[in-house]
Amino acid sequence: MAALILTRNVQLAKQHTNGVLGVLCLRTANYSSDAPRSLKTTNLSAMKRGTGGRSSFNGIVATVFGCTGFLGRYVCNKLGKSGTQMILPYRGEDSEAIRLKVCGDLGQVLFQFYHLCDEEAIRKAVKYSNVVINLVGREYETKNFKFNDVHVDGARRIARISREMGVDRLIHVSALNADPNPKSHIIEGGSNFLRSKYWGEQAVREEFPEATIIRPADIYGSEDRFLRYYAHIWRRQMRAVPLWHKGERTFKQPVYVSDVAQAIINCAKDPDTAGQVYQAVGPKRYQLSELVDWFHRIMRKDSEWWGYQRYDSRFDPSFVLKAKLTEMICPGAPVGGLHPERLELECVSDKVLNNVPTLEDLGVQLTPMENQVPWELRPYRAALYYDADLNEFEKPAPPKTVTPREEQRLSA
Repeated sequence: MAALILTRNVQLAKQHTNGVLGVLCLRTANYSSDAPRSLKTTNLSAMKRGTGGRSSFNGIVATVFGCTGFLGRYVCNKLGKSGTQMILPYRGEDSEAIRLKVCGDLGQVLFQFYHLCDEEAIRKAVKYSNVVINLVGREYETKNFKFNDVHVDGARRIARISREMGVDRLIHVSALNADPNPKSHIIEGGSNFLRSKYWGEQAVREEFPEATIIRPADIYGSEDRFLRYYAHIWRRQMRAVPLWHKGERTFKQPVYVSDVAQAIINCAKDPDTAGQVYQAVGPKRYQLSELVDWFHRIMRKDSEWWGYQRYDSRFDPSFVLKAKLTEMICPGAPVGGLHPERLELECVSDKVLNNVPTLEDLGVQLTPMENQVPWELRPYRAALYYDADLNEFEKPAPPKTVTPREEQRLSA
Protein backbone atom coordinates (compact mmCIF):
# COMPACT_ATOMS: atom_id res chain seq x y z
CA MET A 1 0.00 0.00 0.00
CA ALA A 2 2.83 2.39 0.91
CA ALA A 3 4.53 1.64 -2.42
CA LEU A 4 1.33 2.47 -4.34
CA ILE A 5 0.97 5.79 -2.52
CA LEU A 6 4.61 6.72 -3.21
CA THR A 7 4.21 5.82 -6.92
CA ARG A 8 1.08 7.96 -7.14
CA ASN A 9 2.92 10.91 -5.53
CA VAL A 10 5.74 10.61 -8.07
CA GLN A 11 3.22 10.64 -10.95
CA LEU A 12 1.53 13.77 -9.54
CA ALA A 13 4.89 15.46 -9.15
CA LYS A 14 5.72 14.76 -12.82
CA GLN A 15 2.40 16.25 -13.93
CA HIS A 16 2.87 19.47 -11.96
CA THR A 17 6.46 19.93 -13.16
CA ASN A 18 5.82 19.28 -16.89
CA GLY A 19 7.59 15.96 -16.82
CA VAL A 20 10.49 17.14 -14.65
CA LEU A 21 10.61 15.17 -11.45
CA GLY A 22 10.44 17.50 -8.44
CA VAL A 23 11.96 16.98 -5.03
CA LEU A 24 9.74 15.13 -2.58
CA CYS A 25 10.13 15.96 1.12
CA LEU A 26 8.97 12.95 3.11
CA ARG A 27 8.56 13.44 6.86
CA THR A 28 9.87 10.58 8.95
CA ALA A 29 7.85 9.85 12.06
CA ASN A 30 9.77 9.84 15.35
CA TYR A 31 8.71 6.42 16.56
CA SER A 32 9.66 5.22 20.03
CA SER A 33 11.30 2.22 18.39
CA ASP A 34 13.85 4.59 16.83
CA ALA A 35 15.58 5.12 20.20
CA PRO A 36 19.19 3.86 20.11
CA ARG A 37 18.69 1.65 23.17
CA SER A 38 18.76 -2.10 22.45
CA LEU A 39 16.12 -4.48 23.77
CA LYS A 40 17.55 -6.39 26.75
CA THR A 41 14.43 -8.15 28.02
CA THR A 42 11.32 -9.93 26.75
CA ASN A 43 9.15 -8.30 29.39
CA LEU A 44 6.28 -6.66 27.50
CA SER A 45 6.04 -3.79 29.98
CA ALA A 46 9.64 -2.80 29.19
CA MET A 47 9.25 -2.72 25.41
CA LYS A 48 9.08 0.53 23.45
CA ARG A 49 5.68 1.50 22.15
CA GLY A 50 3.94 4.50 20.67
CA THR A 51 4.78 7.05 18.01
CA GLY A 52 6.79 9.39 20.21
CA GLY A 53 5.77 12.11 22.65
CA ARG A 54 4.41 12.15 26.17
CA SER A 55 1.86 9.39 25.49
CA SER A 56 4.54 6.96 24.33
CA PHE A 57 7.15 4.82 26.06
CA ASN A 58 10.69 4.84 24.68
CA GLY A 59 11.99 1.96 26.79
CA ILE A 60 13.75 4.14 29.38
CA VAL A 61 12.71 4.06 33.05
CA ALA A 62 14.60 6.89 34.75
CA THR A 63 14.94 7.70 38.44
CA VAL A 64 15.71 11.41 38.92
CA PHE A 65 17.18 12.32 42.30
CA GLY A 66 16.87 16.06 42.88
CA CYS A 67 13.84 16.31 40.61
CA THR A 68 12.31 19.23 42.52
CA GLY A 69 15.38 21.44 42.07
CA PHE A 70 16.01 24.12 39.48
CA LEU A 71 17.66 21.84 36.90
CA GLY A 72 15.52 18.85 37.83
CA ARG A 73 12.28 20.41 36.64
CA TYR A 74 13.70 20.97 33.16
CA VAL A 75 15.11 17.44 33.03
CA CYS A 76 11.79 15.90 34.03
CA ASN A 77 9.93 17.91 31.41
CA LYS A 78 12.27 16.77 28.62
CA LEU A 79 12.21 13.17 29.83
CA GLY A 80 8.42 13.14 29.75
CA LYS A 81 8.36 14.81 26.35
CA SER A 82 10.43 11.98 24.87
CA GLY A 83 8.25 9.22 26.36
CA THR A 84 10.34 8.26 29.39
CA GLN A 85 8.75 6.69 32.43
CA MET A 86 9.96 8.58 35.50
CA ILE A 87 10.36 7.63 39.13
CA LEU A 88 10.77 10.82 41.12
CA PRO A 89 12.13 10.49 44.68
CA TYR A 90 11.36 13.47 46.89
CA ARG A 91 11.70 14.50 50.52
CA GLY A 92 9.69 16.92 52.60
CA GLU A 93 6.30 18.06 51.36
CA ASP A 94 4.85 16.26 48.37
CA SER A 95 3.47 19.58 47.09
CA GLU A 96 6.94 20.41 45.76
CA ALA A 97 6.99 17.28 43.60
CA ILE A 98 3.34 16.90 42.62
CA ARG A 99 3.60 19.66 39.99
CA LEU A 100 5.85 17.30 38.00
CA LYS A 101 2.91 14.94 37.52
CA VAL A 102 1.99 16.71 34.27
CA CYS A 103 5.42 16.05 32.72
CA GLY A 104 4.19 12.68 31.41
CA ASP A 105 1.01 10.86 30.53
CA LEU A 106 -1.09 8.89 33.01
CA GLY A 107 1.04 6.23 34.70
CA GLN A 108 4.32 7.59 33.37
CA VAL A 109 5.27 9.68 36.43
CA LEU A 110 5.62 7.87 39.76
CA PHE A 111 6.68 9.37 43.10
CA GLN A 112 8.74 7.79 45.86
CA PHE A 113 9.43 9.32 49.28
CA TYR A 114 13.06 8.94 50.29
CA HIS A 115 15.86 10.25 52.47
CA LEU A 116 19.43 10.56 51.26
CA CYS A 117 20.65 8.44 54.18
CA ASP A 118 17.94 5.77 53.82
CA GLU A 119 19.44 3.01 51.67
CA GLU A 120 16.25 0.98 51.57
CA ALA A 121 14.27 3.92 50.14
CA ILE A 122 16.97 4.48 47.50
CA ARG A 123 16.84 0.79 46.56
CA LYS A 124 13.09 1.00 46.03
CA ALA A 125 13.53 4.12 43.90
CA VAL A 126 16.06 2.55 41.50
CA LYS A 127 14.78 -1.05 41.57
CA TYR A 128 12.97 -0.92 38.23
CA SER A 129 15.06 1.76 36.49
CA ASN A 130 17.66 1.38 33.77
CA VAL A 131 18.81 5.03 34.05
CA VAL A 132 19.53 6.97 37.25
CA ILE A 133 20.16 10.73 37.18
CA ASN A 134 21.70 12.33 40.27
CA LEU A 135 21.00 16.07 40.47
CA VAL A 136 21.20 16.34 44.26
CA GLY A 137 23.34 19.24 45.42
CA ARG A 138 23.61 22.13 47.88
CA GLU A 139 25.16 25.58 47.45
CA TYR A 140 25.31 26.17 51.20
CA GLU A 141 25.47 23.97 54.27
CA THR A 142 22.61 23.50 56.73
CA LYS A 143 22.41 21.96 60.19
CA ASN A 144 21.11 18.72 58.65
CA PHE A 145 23.33 18.41 55.57
CA LYS A 146 26.95 19.44 55.11
CA PHE A 147 28.65 19.52 51.72
CA ASN A 148 30.29 16.13 52.21
CA ASP A 149 26.99 14.57 53.30
CA VAL A 150 25.35 15.55 50.01
CA HIS A 151 28.10 15.70 47.38
CA VAL A 152 30.33 12.84 48.58
CA ASP A 153 28.51 10.41 50.87
CA GLY A 154 25.12 10.83 49.19
CA ALA A 155 26.56 10.53 45.68
CA ARG A 156 28.54 7.45 46.69
CA ARG A 157 25.46 5.85 48.20
CA ILE A 158 23.33 6.43 45.10
CA ALA A 159 26.10 5.14 42.80
CA ARG A 160 26.74 2.03 44.89
CA ILE A 161 23.08 1.08 45.21
CA SER A 162 22.49 1.74 41.50
CA ARG A 163 25.30 -0.68 40.62
CA GLU A 164 24.03 -3.29 43.07
CA MET A 165 20.49 -3.07 41.65
CA GLY A 166 21.70 -3.57 38.08
CA VAL A 167 21.11 -0.06 36.71
CA ASP A 168 22.49 0.33 33.16
CA ARG A 169 23.35 4.03 33.18
CA LEU A 170 24.18 6.59 35.88
CA ILE A 171 24.41 10.31 35.07
CA HIS A 172 25.99 12.42 37.81
CA VAL A 173 25.96 16.23 37.78
CA SER A 174 29.07 17.77 39.37
CA ALA A 175 30.54 21.29 39.01
CA LEU A 176 32.82 22.84 36.41
CA ASN A 177 35.58 24.09 38.69
CA ALA A 178 35.67 21.07 41.01
CA ASP A 179 39.11 21.01 42.60
CA PRO A 180 40.67 19.16 45.56
CA ASN A 181 42.66 22.28 46.49
CA PRO A 182 40.72 25.35 45.34
CA LYS A 183 42.35 28.75 45.51
CA SER A 184 41.28 30.92 48.42
CA HIS A 185 39.71 34.35 47.84
CA ILE A 186 37.31 35.09 50.69
CA ILE A 187 37.02 31.82 52.62
CA GLU A 188 40.20 30.46 54.18
CA GLY A 189 41.16 27.27 52.36
CA GLY A 190 39.00 27.97 49.33
CA SER A 191 35.53 26.81 48.36
CA ASN A 192 34.28 23.80 50.29
CA PHE A 193 31.59 23.38 47.63
CA LEU A 194 34.13 22.83 44.84
CA ARG A 195 36.25 20.58 47.04
CA SER A 196 33.31 18.35 47.92
CA LYS A 197 32.21 18.21 44.28
CA TYR A 198 35.64 16.91 43.29
CA TRP A 199 35.63 14.16 45.89
CA GLY A 200 32.05 13.37 44.94
CA GLU A 201 33.21 12.65 41.38
CA GLN A 202 35.88 10.32 42.71
CA ALA A 203 33.34 8.51 44.91
CA VAL A 204 30.99 7.99 41.97
CA ARG A 205 33.82 6.69 39.79
CA GLU A 206 34.83 4.19 42.49
CA GLU A 207 31.31 2.81 42.88
CA PHE A 208 30.06 3.11 39.28
CA PRO A 209 33.03 3.31 36.84
CA GLU A 210 30.77 3.68 33.77
CA ALA A 211 28.94 6.74 35.13
CA THR A 212 28.61 9.82 32.93
CA ILE A 213 29.69 13.03 34.69
CA ILE A 214 28.50 16.47 33.64
CA ARG A 215 30.27 19.56 34.98
CA PRO A 216 28.09 22.66 34.53
CA ALA A 217 29.20 26.26 34.89
CA ASP A 218 26.81 28.85 36.37
CA ILE A 219 23.35 27.90 35.09
CA TYR A 220 20.80 30.60 34.30
CA GLY A 221 17.11 30.42 33.46
CA SER A 222 13.71 30.89 35.07
CA GLU A 223 13.94 30.76 38.89
CA ASP A 224 17.73 30.41 38.78
CA ARG A 225 20.34 31.38 41.36
CA PHE A 226 22.58 33.32 39.00
CA LEU A 227 20.64 36.15 37.34
CA ARG A 228 18.31 36.58 40.29
CA TYR A 229 21.24 36.57 42.68
CA TYR A 230 22.68 39.70 41.08
CA ALA A 231 19.23 41.24 40.60
CA HIS A 232 18.30 40.88 44.28
CA ILE A 233 18.37 43.98 46.46
CA TRP A 234 20.30 42.15 49.18
CA ARG A 235 23.27 41.60 46.84
CA ARG A 236 23.79 45.36 46.60
CA GLN A 237 25.11 47.89 49.05
CA MET A 238 22.55 50.67 48.56
CA ARG A 239 22.80 51.00 44.75
CA ALA A 240 26.36 49.75 44.36
CA VAL A 241 27.51 46.19 43.69
CA PRO A 242 30.70 45.01 45.41
CA LEU A 243 32.74 42.47 43.41
CA TRP A 244 36.17 40.97 43.96
CA HIS A 245 38.61 43.19 42.01
CA LYS A 246 35.46 44.90 40.64
CA GLY A 247 34.74 41.69 38.74
CA GLU A 248 37.47 42.46 36.21
CA ARG A 249 39.65 39.45 37.05
CA THR A 250 36.87 36.88 37.02
CA PHE A 251 35.73 35.20 33.81
CA LYS A 252 32.51 33.22 33.40
CA GLN A 253 30.82 31.08 30.73
CA PRO A 254 27.22 30.76 31.97
CA VAL A 255 25.07 28.10 30.34
CA TYR A 256 21.32 28.03 29.73
CA VAL A 257 19.43 25.51 31.86
CA SER A 258 17.53 24.00 28.94
CA ASP A 259 20.82 23.21 27.17
CA VAL A 260 22.11 21.32 30.22
CA ALA A 261 18.84 19.41 30.52
CA GLN A 262 18.99 18.44 26.84
CA ALA A 263 22.55 17.20 27.30
CA ILE A 264 21.40 14.94 30.15
CA ILE A 265 18.61 13.54 27.96
CA ASN A 266 21.08 12.86 25.14
CA CYS A 267 23.39 11.05 27.57
CA ALA A 268 20.50 8.88 28.79
CA LYS A 269 19.68 7.84 25.22
CA ASP A 270 23.20 7.31 23.93
CA PRO A 271 25.09 4.35 25.50
CA ASP A 272 28.37 5.61 23.98
CA THR A 273 28.48 8.40 26.58
CA ALA A 274 29.04 5.91 29.41
CA GLY A 275 32.19 6.69 31.38
CA GLN A 276 32.63 10.12 29.74
CA VAL A 277 33.00 13.57 31.32
CA TYR A 278 31.35 16.61 29.71
CA GLN A 279 31.79 20.31 30.44
CA ALA A 280 28.52 22.23 30.38
CA VAL A 281 29.55 25.78 29.44
CA GLY A 282 27.98 28.49 27.34
CA PRO A 283 29.10 29.48 23.83
CA LYS A 284 30.79 32.73 24.93
CA ARG A 285 33.16 33.85 27.68
CA TYR A 286 32.74 37.14 29.56
CA GLN A 287 34.24 39.22 32.32
CA LEU A 288 32.01 39.12 35.37
CA SER A 289 32.10 42.92 35.45
CA GLU A 290 30.72 43.05 31.89
CA LEU A 291 27.91 40.67 32.79
CA VAL A 292 26.85 42.53 35.92
CA ASP A 293 26.91 45.88 34.09
CA TRP A 294 24.81 44.36 31.31
CA PHE A 295 22.30 42.92 33.77
CA HIS A 296 21.73 46.37 35.24
CA ARG A 297 21.41 47.97 31.82
CA ILE A 298 18.69 45.45 31.00
CA MET A 299 16.95 46.23 34.30
CA ARG A 300 17.15 49.96 33.46
CA LYS A 301 19.28 50.51 36.53
CA ASP A 302 22.24 52.17 34.91
CA SER A 303 24.72 54.64 36.36
CA GLU A 304 23.28 57.72 34.66
CA TRP A 305 19.96 58.19 36.45
CA TRP A 306 19.58 55.19 38.77
CA GLY A 307 23.04 55.47 40.40
CA TYR A 308 24.44 51.99 39.77
CA GLN A 309 28.17 51.46 40.26
CA ARG A 310 30.69 48.71 40.95
CA TYR A 311 33.48 48.74 43.50
CA ASP A 312 36.13 46.39 44.90
CA SER A 313 34.69 44.22 47.68
CA ARG A 314 38.17 43.74 49.19
CA PHE A 315 37.92 47.23 50.64
CA ASP A 316 34.46 46.72 52.16
CA PRO A 317 34.63 44.28 55.11
CA SER A 318 31.06 45.19 56.02
CA PHE A 319 29.77 43.34 52.94
CA VAL A 320 31.47 40.07 53.92
CA LEU A 321 30.11 40.56 57.45
CA LYS A 322 26.66 41.07 55.94
CA ALA A 323 26.96 37.72 54.13
CA LYS A 324 28.05 35.94 57.31
CA LEU A 325 25.20 37.43 59.35
CA THR A 326 22.71 36.47 56.63
CA GLU A 327 23.88 32.86 56.77
CA MET A 328 23.75 32.90 60.58
CA ILE A 329 20.25 34.40 60.83
CA CYS A 330 18.76 32.42 57.93
CA PRO A 331 20.63 29.07 57.91
CA GLY A 332 17.91 27.22 56.00
CA ALA A 333 17.67 29.64 53.08
CA PRO A 334 19.89 32.76 53.13
CA VAL A 335 18.14 35.91 51.94
CA GLY A 336 18.86 36.54 48.27
CA GLY A 337 21.19 33.55 48.18
CA LEU A 338 23.88 35.68 49.84
CA HIS A 339 26.35 33.69 51.95
CA PRO A 340 30.17 33.46 52.16
CA GLU A 341 30.36 30.31 50.03
CA ARG A 342 28.50 32.07 47.20
CA LEU A 343 30.88 35.03 47.40
CA GLU A 344 33.82 32.63 47.17
CA LEU A 345 32.34 30.86 44.14
CA GLU A 346 31.78 34.09 42.21
CA CYS A 347 35.49 34.91 42.52
CA VAL A 348 36.48 31.70 40.72
CA SER A 349 37.00 31.92 36.96
CA ASP A 350 35.59 29.08 34.85
CA LYS A 351 38.31 26.63 33.78
CA VAL A 352 37.45 24.95 30.47
CA LEU A 353 39.81 22.11 29.56
CA ASN A 354 40.59 21.63 25.88
CA ASN A 355 40.80 17.82 26.11
CA VAL A 356 37.37 17.39 27.76
CA PRO A 357 34.26 17.37 25.51
CA THR A 358 31.50 19.95 25.90
CA LEU A 359 27.75 20.03 25.29
CA GLU A 360 28.31 20.58 21.58
CA ASP A 361 29.84 17.10 21.43
CA LEU A 362 26.48 15.81 22.66
CA GLY A 363 24.67 17.50 19.78
CA VAL A 364 23.29 20.40 21.83
CA GLN A 365 22.85 23.73 20.06
CA LEU A 366 23.90 26.28 22.68
CA THR A 367 21.75 29.29 23.50
CA PRO A 368 23.56 32.69 23.54
CA MET A 369 22.94 34.78 26.65
CA GLU A 370 21.95 37.75 24.51
CA ASN A 371 18.88 35.83 23.30
CA GLN A 372 17.59 34.73 26.70
CA VAL A 373 18.73 37.01 29.53
CA PRO A 374 16.60 40.07 28.58
CA TRP A 375 13.48 37.95 28.96
CA GLU A 376 14.62 36.48 32.28
CA LEU A 377 15.42 39.89 33.80
CA ARG A 378 12.29 41.63 32.54
CA PRO A 379 10.44 41.31 35.90
CA TYR A 380 13.31 43.13 37.65
CA ARG A 381 13.18 46.33 35.64
CA ALA A 382 13.08 49.66 37.44
CA ALA A 383 9.62 51.25 37.17
CA LEU A 384 8.30 47.94 35.93
CA TYR A 385 4.72 49.13 35.42
CA TYR A 386 5.69 52.25 33.52
CA ASP A 387 4.05 52.16 30.09
CA ALA A 388 6.97 53.19 27.88
CA ASP A 389 6.52 54.53 24.37
CA LEU A 390 7.97 52.72 21.40
CA ASN A 391 11.77 53.16 21.28
CA GLU A 392 11.66 55.39 24.35
CA PHE A 393 14.44 53.34 25.93
CA GLU A 394 17.55 52.49 23.97
CA LYS A 395 18.28 48.78 23.57
CA PRO A 396 21.04 47.82 26.03
CA ALA A 397 24.41 47.12 24.46
CA PRO A 398 25.39 43.44 24.80
CA PRO A 399 28.36 42.46 26.97
CA LYS A 400 31.80 42.21 25.42
CA THR A 401 33.35 38.78 25.10
CA VAL A 402 36.98 38.06 25.92
CA THR A 403 39.61 36.11 24.00
CA PRO A 404 42.22 33.90 25.71
CA ARG A 405 44.91 36.53 25.08
CA GLU A 406 42.80 39.31 26.60
CA GLU A 407 41.95 37.11 29.58
CA GLN A 408 45.60 36.41 30.20
CA ARG A 409 46.41 40.11 30.06
CA LEU A 410 43.54 41.13 32.36
CA SER A 411 44.33 38.39 34.89
CA ALA A 412 47.94 39.51 35.29
